[in-house]
Amino acid sequence: MRTTTTALISAAAAAALVLTGCGTDSAGNSTTSGATTSAVQSQAQFNDADIAFLNGMYPHHAQAVEMADMVAGRTDTADVVALAAAIKAAQQPEMDRMTDWLQQWGQPVPASDMSGMGHSTDHGDGMMSADRLDALTALSGTEFDRQWLTMMIEHHEGAIEMANAELADGENSDARQMAADIVTAQQREIADMRAALG
Repeated sequence: MRTTTTALISAAAAAALVLTGCGTDSAGNSTTSGATTSAVQSQAQFNDADIAFLNGMYPHHAQAVEMADMVAGRTDTADVVALAAAIKAAQQPEMDRMTDWLQQWGQPVPASDMSGMGHSTDHGDGMMSADRLDALTALSGTEFDRQWLTMMIEHHEGAIEMANAELADGENSDARQMAADIVTAQQREIADMRAALG
């Protein structure tokens, strides 16, 4: 069904482009059909599922980066330090790309300052509550390692669920590729974290 809808939208966009070629006034300015063309092209590029994915994944990534930042000074375990660095290196650039896409689509951009953001309670999307984050900051050494790994596995599982929803319902090719990359990377990191937990 989605393929048929996409084909229809593409055909409408092509027709609108042809009409726009004729839709200029004596000064060579585009007439109102140009706005229609822009809207059709925009609709062909993303849908509500794409917007929901970016709006949900941005704060999810922001919290993962926050958790990665907690590692410094609380553990010297090489595996945990390396995992935290990898998570931050992958997810911060993805957040920047999400912001760019939302701006291009004329959508509100999530707040850039996500420090300390946590749900007041856990919501089943892998986001950690403020209480759990506070408890994590009080730990160090082996206790910190085990809790951080356990929480990050849960966090990653939530991200994979969100990414799979985008793959099922999203339309934008860039957002869908990001979702596929998230699934691949975070499944691999979950395996590494489970191995580190023993």
